[in-house]
Amino acid sequence: MTTLPQTRRPDLKTSLPGPRSQEIMARDAARLSTSYVRPYAFVPDFGNGVWLTDVDGNTMLDFFAGIAVSTAGYNHPHIVKAITEQAGKFMHVCLSDYPQEPTTLLAERLLKHVEKPGEPWRAFFGNSGAEAVEAAVKLARHHTGRSHIISTLGSFHGRTYGALTLTGSKTKYKRGFGPMLPAVTHVPYPNPFRPPFNSTPEHCGDAVLDHLRTLFQTVIPADEVAAFIIEPMQGEGGYIVPPMGFLKKLRHLCDQNGILLIFDEVQSGMGRTGKMFSFQQFEEYGGVQPDIITLAKGMASGMPISAMLAKESVMTWPKGSHGSTFGGNPVSAAAALATLDLLEGVVKHPGCGDSLMDNAAQVGAFMLAELKAMQGRYSFLGDVRGKGMFIGLEFVDAQGQPDGKLRDRLSQEMFNAGLLNLDCGESVIRVSPPLILTLEEAKTGLEIMRRVFERQL
Repeated sequence: MTTLPQTRRPDLKTSLPGPRSQEIMARDAARLSTSYVRPYAFVPDFGNGVWLTDVDGNTMLDFFAGIAVSTAGYNHPHIVKAITEQAGKFMHVCLSDYPQEPTTLLAERLLKHVEKPGEPWRAFFGNSGAEAVEAAVKLARHHTGRSHIISTLGSFHGRTYGALTLTGSKTKYKRGFGPMLPAVTHVPYPNPFRPPFNSTPEHCGDAVLDHLRTLFQTVIPADEVAAFIIEPMQGEGGYIVPPMGFLKKLRHLCDQNGILLIFDEVQSGMGRTGKMFSFQQFEEYGGVQPDIITLAKGMASGMPISAMLAKESVMTWPKGSHGSTFGGNPVSAAAALATLDLLEGVVKHPGCGDSLMDNAAQVGAFMLAELKAMQGRYSFLGDVRGKGMFIGLEFVDAQGQPDGKLRDRLSQEMFNAGLLNLDCGESVIRVSPPLILTLEEAKTGLEIMRRVFERQL
């Protein structure tokens, strides 16, 4: 394993949480919703690049980017400038009623990343990933005239009722909120580290497809299925990359049965894997084109906006059938345009090469290689997987089974050492920093991880 040199370190002024943080946390606990999780005792005050400082002056290195949202880090000057300029013009004129140039330009720039010759697409804008998913389901049902939707176990699609029904990651999201949306079925996600149906890593995708065919013959009439929604790389379920060729075969099965294919790119899209959309990582293996794409999170580096992109041939719902008062807000659209500038390399970020997508690919590849080397040393690090800055670390016990308690302890120790991180899946820590993370900053975070791991031996 490469020796990681010392670089800028987190700066911890107080023990965590400090007195000011404790005071705010107590007020928060007294007044805000009891549904908020609050996994770490951290109250942010301001950010700079990939560093967040709390109200007590403790500066932490950010390796989770607000759940893959803060694409360009915190207070990026190009994005702040775009927001300020648009806010000085107008902050809201409902997009459902009035066309606006910021959102028109945003649609044009997003769609160029997915359109192929002779196959135009269109965009619908909302405020969150859940809204994008709701729009996708409504469109799929309207266009096909069918009702059934198929999703995957381990998936996370949102917390509104339709999106929540599609979600298959944790029962706590659904307990006490039923009944859910009717006509939804979940099938296993093809996880090469934990192959379903006693299959192998190479053939777990085929096993899932065979299971689908069995369902079509025994339980779900294929001609009543409107859409299959899937994360091309699964996020909440454990940052899982499916086997090569699976998405292409899934596309073929959908085409055989007139089923629309929806790719949920809310967490894995917007350059995080080194491509604009994660499904584009599979193009060299035959590629696949969905019918609908959902986007949010990293679109605007922290401003609320989402998009549902669909082939023009699919977007057949009539005027007035769907809309949003705030969706496609012009200030958020300006932030999204500025984020695209950085992702595409129209505007360069110092130390990040030609574009943030390139930086995600290059620095992410370095991190993945270093973490895989750690996997060889630490037996409790069962799997290291991902693409770009979409990396999952799965922790296991001596029998190779998921070890959520160990994951939680190590995650807390990383936090105590100044590294902000977040769990996912049953026993996984996700590595999803802002895409402006430099090589030296990556080395700092990896060194913190290595020291925490070393103490477990």
